[in-house]
Amino acid sequence: MTHPRLTPLAASLPATVPFVGPEAQERARGQAFIARLGANESAFGPSPRAIAAMQTAAGEVWMYGDPESHDLRRALAAHHRTGIDNIMVGEGIDGLLGLLVRLYIGAGDGAVTSDGAYPTFNYHVAGFGGVLHKVPYAGDHEDPAALVTKAHETGAKLVYIANPDNPMGSWHQGPVIAQMAADLPTGCLLLLDEAYIDLAPDGTAPEIPADTPNVIRLRTFSKGHGMAGARVGYAIGAADVIAGFNKVRNHFGMCRISQAGALAALQDSAWMDHVRAAVAQSRAEIGRIASAHGLTALPSATNFVTIDCGRDGAFARAVLSGLVADGVFVRMPFVAPQDRCIRVSCGTPDQIAAFARSLPIALGQAKMG
Repeated sequence: MTHPRLTPLAASLPATVPFVGPEAQERARGQAFIARLGANESAFGPSPRAIAAMQTAAGEVWMYGDPESHDLRRALAAHHRTGIDNIMVGEGIDGLLGLLVRLYIGAGDGAVTSDGAYPTFNYHVAGFGGVLHKVPYAGDHEDPAALVTKAHETGAKLVYIANPDNPMGSWHQGPVIAQMAADLPTGCLLLLDEAYIDLAPDGTAPEIPADTPNVIRLRTFSKGHGMAGARVGYAIGAADVIAGFNKVRNHFGMCRISQAGALAALQDSAWMDHVRAAVAQSRAEIGRIASAHGLTALPSATNFVTIDCGRDGAFARAVLSGLVADGVFVRMPFVAPQDRCIRVSCGTPDQIAAFARSLPIALGQAKMG
């Protein structure tokens, strides 16, 4: 008896995922982390109103969630001053990225991204048989002009950029992104990942109307709203682009509890103000700690700080390994020259204090190695 065979494409793919979760690392270590500062979650938690709404919805979890996420989409449309047909809710930005790649990328179709940028997009492109074209960062920033040029050179159907950027925390002003969209070739769709936009300076979000046909914006409740475990993301785009999701999405993919929590979180602007202040304070403290040990904290428009360790990728990996061994979970960029850095999520005072205690130990060990 033979086993069922994977498709040739599936068989050709490596059995890997973009990120190894902290839980897997804890199992390998045999103990829990003291400080969870590697996944860019919000240690400040969700709005109390969101928690209460989710607690109430837990008693209704015998019912499926609304397959249209109508109430949440209507609220998001009002929040962004668009029509409800310009909004799609899905299982985080990662899930929406997968659907977009499925809709637009077939075997051999081109997609463009930055080398070292958020790897989940790359994962989806490979999974659907697309051809990924990469451009380098310009310093520690994504390079919009180079991404546009590569799209013209390759006839790419999709271009991905995150603004603000993960893993570097850098950002471009809105007009730069708007010009990028205007310069794309005909038939190319810009996937604008704005996961961190709630924490960015004013002027970072471009003035792009929702019905712009070649741009789809991706946002999330995972970062500023502190609901990473609820998996609620949403897309803003032209109505016909948004309608495409209905061809392939999991119509019962959204949890009823998550829908209720996101709706309540959206209505609690005071909590978002609180989180922004806490993130700003944490960013400043991480920067102070880095500077105290001769390292450079890069400017950040996100809920993490990327720290230049001042040497090469091997040294940064040694620092990271020392932190992890001491119970402090952090991550780092994957690609040189950005891999000279480590990336530390903002956290509570206790979590940042744990990082402050462990960093000099990890640095000392790395220098000796």
